[in-house]
Amino acid sequence: MSAYLNTRVSLYSSHLWQAEDFRKLLKVPTAEIPQVLVEGRLVQLAGLVPGNDLHSLEQSIIAQLLDETLVLLRPLAGSARAFLLYWTERFEVTNLKTLLRGKMTGERAATLLNRLTPMGAFGRLEVQDLVHAEDVAELLRRLESGHYAGIVRQARQAFEDSHDPFQLDAALDRSYYEGLAHRAQELEKKTGPVLRRLTGPLIDRINLVWLLRYRFNYKLPPAQVYYLLVSAHYGLSSASLKALAALGSLEEVLAALPERMQQSLAEATTIPEVFARMEQAAAAEAEKVLRSNAPAIVRAFAYLILRERQLRGVRAILRGRHLRLPSAMIEQTVGQFAERGH
Repeated sequence: MSAYLNTRVSLYSSHLWQAEDFRKLLKVPTAEIPQVLVEGRLVQLAGLVPGNDLHSLEQSIIAQLLDETLVLLRPLAGSARAFLLYWTERFEVTNLKTLLRGKMTGERAATLLNRLTPMGAFGRLEVQDLVHAEDVAELLRRLESGHYAGIVRQARQAFEDSHDPFQLDAALDRSYYEGLAHRAQELEKKTGPVLRRLTGPLIDRINLVWLLRYRFNYKLPPAQVYYLLVSAHYGLSSASLKALAALGSLEEVLAALPERMQQSLAEATTIPEVFARMEQAAAAEAEKVLRSNAPAIVRAFAYLILRERQLRGVRAILRGRHLRLPSAMIEQTVGQFAERGH
């Protein structure tokens, strides 16, 4: 298993874009964009240019990630396979949220189906059945008898208590990432602590960014903010998160972080800056893991993290060019995706 997977990961890693690839996509004439994407082994995306339908672009990026994940899954079994499969379920949780919002707004079944991302072999939702549920309550009941019962159960309770779409989305996201952390902990029994170098920064980033958004953008009270955070803890403990949620400003929260986090977030003044810097640091760590002799499944996960991040950079360039934004503005946005760790 390890030899095949390591070989496949190394081959895929050679396809990761360099900074000059992003610059080339940014500068070439529009007519040459498809060729650049083909040369960059993004054939599915090339087929969308120059029309550049943004919804189709998003779907093609996810399809690219799912296709590569399917190949990486071939030799895997047990907790390693369960972990990578669960990682793909983020995309179907987004479909799940789309279904729920569609029911809240009374969207027609055909319209709703067109807005869902095709999951291919990874699909677990019976979407043809679910779109015909009478209302949100019935949809949630149907979901609770299916593959996503564990994720939906807490969300249904949140919805019944408040009928607030935000609370529903937040509960679904929290349940998903708690499930991811649980599967990572199971996998660590085989891989050792190296996997925490990837999952730790991911969960810490989610918890800190959510805390800042819920507290200062949505003005939620500290107790509610803490309740909505992922209960798995890495660099930020339960006690630390509870204390941070009680603070009164972004500046106070950043000043109260552990020293290592403070250093990486020095001079960050906005929540998007916090997110970008933490993601950048996590990508640099993923690059180190990818280049190391870590277990094959951990290297595969590191590759998928980097691949998705780079595809988002490609998406940003294509969207920016489609909207005719100034090159300097697009370049500033994409710069973080083009940087590679050392």
